[in-house]
Amino acid sequence: MKKTFQMSHPKIKAPRLVEAIKHEVKKYLQRERRKPLPPDVDFWDFACRFGADEASADVIHVADINKAISRAEEEQLPSFYLEILAKPGHRTKKG
Repeated sequence: MKKTFQMSHPKIKAPRLVEAIKHEVKKYLQRERRKPLPPDVDFWDFACRFGADEASADVIHVADINKAISRAEEEQLPSFYLEILAKPGHRTKKG
């Protein structure tokens, strides 16, 4: 998913719009995690980038997506760019 989300809508209030964006992201992550895993892969990992636009997007962890969206709402950004790309993940042994 590579998408620029608008933070304003003529009929939808900002808090409801933010919740809709978070829900869309959650649905996308769930859909990607349901895909069959290739051989020798333990789980689906995600490469995520977030920023005001594509050029200024920084790498973030998948767990910080909702925090970043909330921060964009607090800063009253007119729009933001979110990129989530699935990649194979491999568990590392602790020890």
